[in-house]
Amino acid sequence: MKKLSVLLIIFSMTCTNCFAARSMGNFEGQGYVGTLPDLTKSFHSTEPAEAKPVYDKTKQFNSENQLKPIPRDNPAFVNIILKQDKTSPYLNDINDFIAILEKIYDSIENQEDVQKFAARVYFFTKNADYFRDKYTGKPESSYISFEKIMELSLHASTVSQLRSEAERYSPYLAYTGAGKIYNANNINEQLEYLKAEIEQTIAVLKDAN
Repeated sequence: MKKLSVLLIIFSMTCTNCFAARSMGNFEGQGYVGTLPDLTKSFHSTEPAEAKPVYDKTKQFNSENQLKPIPRDNPAFVNIILKQDKTSPYLNDINDFIAILEKIYDSIENQEDVQKFAARVYFFTKNADYFRDKYTGKPESSYISFEKIMELSLHASTVSQLRSEAERYSPYLAYTGAGKIYNANNINEQLEYLKAEIEQTIAVLKDAN
């Protein structure tokens, strides 16, 4: 009886191994044919999610560095913020004359010698000649500032010539008759007239700006 039991156990084990071997042989090279566990349930993607802004709208972004479009259609911005350049070549020229005339005025006020005074007047008249040639025949030639510069140029040149002649000829002329125009009193009077005209002209030029 014992032998029979042992034989049955050996036979059953042999059949099981043969079935397993036959099954393995039929799926050789086809990989694993069993059921795999569902790994997606516990899997989390390592790729970053799409970035979102920390603020919703630009209008809600209260920062002093916030960029805003330039209101170019706003006259206040165009005229004040941008500060449109209102200067012109003519205004630049008359501004140069203001500085030149102020030096002649100071020369008279400080009683500079004939040579320094004559040099300042010469520089002024040469600039006035260029100024006249530049704007003659143009609308600027009708401006009061243009006319004042032309008149003052002629007056300053006359006084400068008178003063230079007095320096040269007064030792040889009597202070009567024709020589009277070269005496010191007359020269000083002419300088005062010129100084007053320079003041008026400078006021006109400054008013033109």
